[in-house]
Amino acid sequence: MTATIVDRIRDGWPDPVDEVVEAAQELLKRRTGAAVRLVDATDLGGGGDTVVLRVRVAENPFSLPRTLVLKQVLGGNRQLADGQIDESFRREAVSYQFCNSLSAAHRPGPELVAYDLDARLLVLSDLGDAPAMGELLARRDTSEVTHSLMALAQSLGRMHSSTYGREEDYTTLLHRTAGVDEAHPLNAQAARAVDEVPSMLQDILAVAVPEDVRATAASGRELFDGGRFRAFSTADLCPDNILVNEGGVKFLDYEWGGFRDATLDISYALASFPTCLCALELSQDQVEEMVEAWRAEVVSVFPQLRDDSVLYSRLLAAMLVWLWLSTWLFLDPSGPDMHVDEDAESWLRQHELAVGRRPALRRRWAILAAFADNLGDAAVGDHARAVLGALEE
Repeated sequence: MTATIVDRIRDGWPDPVDEVVEAAQELLKRRTGAAVRLVDATDLGGGGDTVVLRVRVAENPFSLPRTLVLKQVLGGNRQLADGQIDESFRREAVSYQFCNSLSAAHRPGPELVAYDLDARLLVLSDLGDAPAMGELLARRDTSEVTHSLMALAQSLGRMHSSTYGREEDYTTLLHRTAGVDEAHPLNAQAARAVDEVPSMLQDILAVAVPEDVRATAASGRELFDGGRFRAFSTADLCPDNILVNEGGVKFLDYEWGGFRDATLDISYALASFPTCLCALELSQDQVEEMVEAWRAEVVSVFPQLRDDSVLYSRLLAAMLVWLWLSTWLFLDPSGPDMHVDEDAESWLRQHELAVGRRPALRRRWAILAAFADNLGDAAVGDHARAVLGALEE
């Protein structure tokens, strides 16, 4: 077992492995009508009150895979804000149900085998011991890193093109599941960031935000609620939640899944995964290659994005909002609810690209400055350099 479960036991929690396995066996028995025995549980390292296990199917009366992944949110999380965990778990279950309706070739992640909303338990297909994207992006070989970035961008584009026009199907599933708000939970955070970051930058870093930069941020904010290029997004694109196996790039963890403007996803990757503690150095060539790899997959459904002025202006606005949101989450000493203390931050730093909050912010603002300069947007470029300079001081 990894430290995740060992630490729980040391702190006086009961060993959750048997509990999760027994719940999954009961769920599969109800689903198949016959007893299913799961053995050889291996902890895959869930976070917080989430347990993620790989199990072998020892008794298989039906055509279940040889191994499965179990994900359960334990009861201890009820101490958090009312409805917070149930909302995220139920949204994840709905997102997996929706993705099950896609063909296997277009499914962006594991298949949902079974689920129990009351037990907050998912049974998923096993993607195997595939490397995480963070491991691939941390390699020294620049050509290998660029290849991985392009594969990520292409997979995002395929997910977007295959789910475009199916938002009504997703919304129908949401409405069938009590306790899930149709509005995406990230939307409210983006709105708060756009409202509060200008004064926060002034108060903490002594950086004033010009009106034209505020206007660009406002147009980026609109992408969260509306946008012309809506498609399904897993939303949690941290490199630790992305695996690369023989089937290609696969996305995990759908707690924040939903439909939104697809340019938010590719801009999230370009901005070095701004709600994670990641720092990725991107050259301008790598940025352009990622954009073109993604665009090649989506222009069949979003033909307007053939126009560089349409695509790149949206990407710039989206990246600016992501940077404001990242700064709001990791810099504000008043601590919004996603702000983490040092102990939590050490847990979040377990993958190869993870760094502290300030280094992560500096890297992201440098990426935005270079992107804006390349587009000739002096206002956003100057703004990014002003924030970067203040962070470096």
